Amino acid sequence: MSQGVEIRDIEQREESADAPDDSRDDALVLGEYRFTSRLFVGTGKYSSNEEMNECLEASGCEVVTVAIRRANLDDPEKSLVSHLDRDRYTLLPNTAGCYSAEEACRYARLGRELLETDLIKLEVLGDEKTLLPDPVATLEATATLVAEGFTVLTYTSDDPILARHLAEAGAASVMPAGSPIGSGQGILNPNNIRIILDTIDTPVIVDAGVGTASDVAIAMELGVEGVLLNSGIALARDPVRMARAMKNALLAGREAYQAGRIERKLYANASSPSEGMVDGTGSS
Repeated sequence: MSQGVEIRDIEQREESADAPDDSRDDALVLGEYRFTSRLFVGTGKYSSNEEMNECLEASGCEVVTVAIRRANLDDPEKSLVSHLDRDRYTLLPNTAGCYSAEEACRYARLGRELLETDLIKLEVLGDEKTLLPDPVATLEATATLVAEGFTVLTYTSDDPILARHLAEAGAASVMPAGSPIGSGQGILNPNNIRIILDTIDTPVIVDAGVGTASDVAIAMELGVEGVLLNSGIALARDPVRMARAMKNALLAGREAYQAGRIERKLYANASSPSEGMVDGTGSS
């Protein structure tokens, strides 16, 4: 090999090493928005705003949910938004506490005006005890807000049929509950989540019910695009440590899903090859 060819070969290898690996580009795309982190974190129930910010940082999240009812920009001292770094985080206003399509749409419009974003996490609840979504009102509000130009991330049940209708209505993300809000029960019905994933092309983000890091990993291993949580971090004994655990679990679950788990089998399958084994006589 000539010296010139050898130098060019080295340069090509160096350029290849320095080039970005497009296969590792695993961004989450929601409408016109693009995020690196797939963990969405809420801002309620923390003991202080300082603790909230420590947890947000530890979680590695980019998207932070804010109840529109708490976004009082007229009084900075009382407004949660004033305690968030808007250059660092994308704020996702939500319609928490709304019980009709009309009320949810009204708060969504208010959130767009206050926070200057077309992103909205839509919640239309059915009752105060279960905090489960009202399916009819949720679908109605989704269609209305999509028509008004919102990027709608819709909280819903794990009903695959409703998920399909929401996707057809134009939701940027369908967000089935793993279990009731704040219950910490994890993913109660993974089969329905699987059916939703198999039914729609719209990004699916598990929202609600996450209690610990293993719940996040399980959700991500199912193939969902992300997880939204709040109580699982805020109410943990050590919220900051739990925030780190949630981040690591999400990354592990995503990697495991992309890697592909082995097939489940009824009987054992030895991992060591049987060829070349030494028998009892000392011969192979």
